[in-house]
Amino acid sequence: MLNKVILIFFLINTANATEFLVVQSTTSTADSGFYDFLLPKYEEKFGIDVRVVAVGTGQAIKNAMNGDGDLLIVHSEDDENEFIKKGYGLERKLLMYNDFIIIGPKKDPEKLKEKKTIKDVFKTIQEKKLSFLTRGDNSGTHKKEVLLWEKAGIDSKELSREYYIDAGRGMGATLNMAASMDAYTITDRGTWLSFNNKQDLDILFSGVPPLHNQYSVIVINPEKHTHVKYNLANHFSSWLIGDEGQKLISEFKISGNQLFFPNYKK
Repeated sequence: MLNKVILIFFLINTANATEFLVVQSTTSTADSGFYDFLLPKYEEKFGIDVRVVAVGTGQAIKNAMNGDGDLLIVHSEDDENEFIKKGYGLERKLLMYNDFIIIGPKKDPEKLKEKKTIKDVFKTIQEKKLSFLTRGDNSGTHKKEVLLWEKAGIDSKELSREYYIDAGRGMGATLNMAASMDAYTITDRGTWLSFNNKQDLDILFSGVPPLHNQYSVIVINPEKHTHVKYNLANHFSSWLIGDEGQKLISEFKISGNQLFFPNYKK
């Protein structure tokens, strides 16, 4: 009789349980407050719980390859395409964009604001041995930073660790370190706008094409991992790139500043 009661209790609770899906995501979207703004609207409307695992893009992709998620939201195009090529993800869909910015001491002693190219900025940082924080975590931001050093003709692996400092942390924590050290770093604009501990930091360089920061959404292939909740993931993905999701993305602002710009194209 006891076993029957337990079984009935289990069935009732299972029937009433909220459906959920797991999103493997870059930290920048989470640190900016994007999910805090967006997810309650989706969850309230559809009764589906979205659980976000916020890590660097590289780790998010690894987690997705291991089957630890249903959907991927990241910002590293080459890695995303490789993920799909290997069969782990279905179609890569453009979701939204913002840009990367170089931040550093507000006084701007080396006049980085006057530089014309990202190459000039990184050359100055190297030559003047300015303290620069790298995330060093294989995230989308870290990959972009390494690529920018390469475009400037500099191998970041050969930079002195005296001034090229590996933070080994997410974007918010790296910005906190930069604020306490009066150091330079690269960040996405969304995290910067939502960051409260700016102290004497300011945006020193931005607005050039190489700093474009594209986010994409990818449903994980259920053929690779049969437990993947394809229907839920596809539903959430379709909502994000649909009229309602794209409108909400454009409405997410901090102090009047828009953090992300929707750009899904059919």
